Amino acid sequence: MITCFLKYTIDAQKIVEFETYGKMWIDLVNKYGGLHHGYLLPHEGANNIGYASFSFPSLADYEVYRNRMVSGPDCKKALDYAVQTKCIISYERSFMKPVFSGNKDKAKLPV
Repeated sequence: MITCFLKYTIDAQKIVEFETYGKMWIDLVNKYGGLHHGYLLPHEGANNIGYASFSFPSLADYEVYRNRMVSGPDCKKALDYAVQTKCIISYERSFMKPVFSGNKDKAKLPV
């Protein structure tokens, strides 16, 4: 499994628009075979930083999604919305391998 982690710099005056954008992508990522883990909007602290993450079974599956979304009209609508509202200033994208289970099943932990 591979998780795409996004850090957004957003316009602090357009949090509502960024939330609308995020809700569009949650449905789209799930529709195109991924598992969206949601968006995190500013609440306390920095008022212009947001996060999102979603997973695909593999990087190859993510690439299939990226190729399919280019031609998806709903994807274009979401991208156009961000451009029109100017709610996103910039973003950073990283790919990570998630760890979802702890050591409770291990008899002895490493020292």
